[in-house]
Amino acid sequence: MTSREPVLPAVRPEHDVAAPADVTAPQDVTAPQDVTAPQDVTAPQDETETPAAPRPSWRERGHRVARVWALPAGVGLLVATLYTVYSVAQWRAFVVRSWDLGIFTQLASRYAGLEAPIVHIKGPDYHLLGDHFHPLLVLLGPVYAAFPHALTLLVLQNVLFGVAAAVVTRAAVPLLGRVVGGLVGVAFGLSWGLQYAVEAQFHEIAFAVPLLAIALVAVLREQWRTAVVAGALLALVKEDLGLTTAVLGVVIAWRARRPALLWLSAWGVAGFVLATRVVLPRLNPEGEWAYGSRLDLAAALSDPLALYAPAKGYTLWLLVVVTGAIALRSPFLLLALPTLAWRFLSAEPGYWEPTWHYSAVLLPIAFVAMLDGIDRARRGRVRWLRHYSRYAPVVGLTASLMLIPQLPLWQLTNPGLHFGAPRAQAARDTLAVIPDDVVVETDVGLMSYLVDRTDVYYLGNRNPVPDYLLIDRQGGGTPQEWGDVLQVAQLLHPGVPFEVVHVQDGYEVARHVGTSAVDD
Repeated sequence: MTSREPVLPAVRPEHDVAAPADVTAPQDVTAPQDVTAPQDVTAPQDETETPAAPRPSWRERGHRVARVWALPAGVGLLVATLYTVYSVAQWRAFVVRSWDLGIFTQLASRYAGLEAPIVHIKGPDYHLLGDHFHPLLVLLGPVYAAFPHALTLLVLQNVLFGVAAAVVTRAAVPLLGRVVGGLVGVAFGLSWGLQYAVEAQFHEIAFAVPLLAIALVAVLREQWRTAVVAGALLALVKEDLGLTTAVLGVVIAWRARRPALLWLSAWGVAGFVLATRVVLPRLNPEGEWAYGSRLDLAAALSDPLALYAPAKGYTLWLLVVVTGAIALRSPFLLLALPTLAWRFLSAEPGYWEPTWHYSAVLLPIAFVAMLDGIDRARRGRVRWLRHYSRYAPVVGLTASLMLIPQLPLWQLTNPGLHFGAPRAQAARDTLAVIPDDVVVETDVGLMSYLVDRTDVYYLGNRNPVPDYLLIDRQGGGTPQEWGDVLQVAQLLHPGVPFEVVHVQDGYEVARHVGTSAVDD
């Protein structure tokens, strides 16, 4: 886990200070062979020199790295593969949980074209850096340029989670052994927070998970530069993670006994303030931080009983139980406080539950805190904690195993039920009706399947007149009371002529009639 093995520090015996047998050895002074070798007499330092060990070759170094990383890489590959199988099953079944995949795909396509992140799904000419502050997502540009497909983002997120699992496994093996350490890495990689994030499809926290794992493991191994760099990048993933970076800076400075490293905390706080007070209000159409109103501290404190909602308790319980509770022994858990604070102080019940992607950033914190807690317990003076530290991983692994049937990946055991896709052919036929490079207004039903090749707008906003209007009356989210596609067209664009061109299994497509562009 760390650059030092988790053993008690060695104490040098007192009698090593004076060794008279080594100092007064007359037989060595009068030995004939020493007399006839004056160069040895005049250069006594040569007597203690040993031949320098040959520098290992590149091949030997490669073999050494391969031996160290073979198991962690295997764990990471397993995690990424299982998640990709799940994502592909989602994709083929036309299962869409939110519009976020379409939003981030549109952002990636803009970055790939070296353009500003204007995302029409959020609204006409909407600058996405006015929604959340995530400049690090510029890294999506080169990836999307090479593989221009919405599914690319899902695979990338799965790979990033696999990288985080490999990093945690690499830290766990020296502390817990290859078998238990490998199992802990798998338990983290397939933990509840990451599984729910994969189910909810792509979000910016995909980058935060490996960065947190790298930063905290680097702290364990006393690799301060790596920890600081990863922590600094974390603040660029999303505005609220600037506060997590601030806490990380305090932990690093305390652990390294270097107060100068508190500059990382200043960086995190400055990033949060700059994002929420300057960048987001400036780029947001409403001139404000869009999510700031969801955190109402006064309202939360006025009703203290609301702080103890069962959903909040369940989220905390899951966080503790998968680590065998020994994570509570580590100060690393302090990094979870900013995320838990904005979620639990919000009036939005969806933030309280363990589902969706909101808990993904908590899991690398919890699992590395578990490793740190075990290491600290072994080095500590509390006897029962030293004893329990041997069993804590088993407790956490048992809890993780018991949770598996309740988590999204379990759906793969019955793909016919969860990924049967009874309307798959209808979806493909519907998509075939819409040509490339046209403007499409749609609900979330097939949004992610159009965003690669058309200019997509979400029909919940006030948009320009599209070339095509597509609704999914069964699963797209368009209110049933709006009626069929022509009624929806007249509701959204009164007086603009549309004609129905396709109706099949709940999917309805209408085409704008006319040559002149009409803007509402």
